[in-house]
Amino acid sequence: MVSSGGPYRYIRHPGYVGMMIYYLVTPIILGSIWALIPAGTIILLLIIRTSLEDQTLKDKLEGYKEYADKVKYRLIPGVW
Repeated sequence: MVSSGGPYRYIRHPGYVGMMIYYLVTPIILGSIWALIPAGTIILLLIIRTSLEDQTLKDKLEGYKEYADKVKYRLIPGVW
């Protein structure tokens, strides 16, 4: 069953958005510019994973294609 309530009404992968914010903000809070390098790498990998996962869900999960047609954005409303 595809969840379409709460934040899923606006974006298809809100959990990944939360993780990306965490990985971006943590180095800033720690005051470590160097920690932004692995954080950026992790965020890039999560974007790639989101794209691959979205395609798999469209192929394998009943009702997901219709949900994806209704909720256009994967991570950022109005962008992607």
